Amino acid sequence: MTRDALLSALEWQIEAGADEALAAEPMDRTAIKAPSPMGGGFGEGTKQLTTQKESFFPSPDPSTLGGFAGLPPPSRERVLSSASESRTEAMKLARAANTLDELREAIAAFDGIALKKTATNLVFSDGNPRAPVMLVGEAPGADEDRMGKPFVGASGQLLDKILASIALDRAAEDPAQAVYIANILNWRPPGNRTPTPGEVEASLPFIERHIALVKPKILILCGGVSAKGLLNTGESISRLRGRWHDYRPQTPDIGIDAPIPARATYHPAYLLRTPAQKRAVWEDMLAVQKKHQTLLGIDLPTA
Repeated sequence: MTRDALLSALEWQIEAGADEALAAEPMDRTAIKAPSPMGGGFGEGTKQLTTQKESFFPSPDPSTLGGFAGLPPPSRERVLSSASESRTEAMKLARAANTLDELREAIAAFDGIALKKTATNLVFSDGNPRAPVMLVGEAPGADEDRMGKPFVGASGQLLDKILASIALDRAAEDPAQAVYIANILNWRPPGNRTPTPGEVEASLPFIERHIALVKPKILILCGGVSAKGLLNTGESISRLRGRWHDYRPQTPDIGIDAPIPARATYHPAYLLRTPAQKRAVWEDMLAVQKKHQTLLGIDLPTA
């Protein structure tokens, strides 16, 4: 192959999400059974964990670990043990953080998520932390990874216009007109791929502590990964949007005592690909504005 052909093949692998050339241990992949269609997926492909609702996170049963299902028992046990230890460590670090600066340091120190190794910068937050409205996105993209702030690319520019339509601004000094922005994941997935349920679960204690420290009165869950992860449901974003939810943390003793009104809506990146859904987002934003005015007992200026 020519040099250009090799580079093209490598770029394709990176875009597909490949982030390592060699695994930590030798593995005969020809002996691995194909994963069950129900294993390790999002939404409707996720195994139902309770009789009340379908959970976002897959069952820890080794038989549902997708690609890990064909590994010999010792390897499956190591996978489960490592995930459990990472979750325990994440909860410990998150609970110990009493300020936003301490939380940022805790996330930077946490090595239980492999995305940290391939990302350039930790993406923590932007906006006014005293704002009563907090928006939680999905995961950083290339622009966010480069600048270390959420929503700074094309989707971020569209988000700013959406927020301005209901008189909210991430740069506003007045908390009543400000918004605080974070992501459910702090590290960019390689190739901008969709985060796995395992990556979301490892990050969950940190974003839930983030919410606890900011104490918002309203949550906007921007995108399917954010909405399904924080609401712990397998329902699609098209089913979750258009109505209010009570957000309750899944991490025990994380500092949130009462449910927070949460509104799920489409991610701006999705709107750039599907402009026809802008009307649905506009409806969600009007509901947020009405709730904002009601909770604060004020009349905000209209844009």
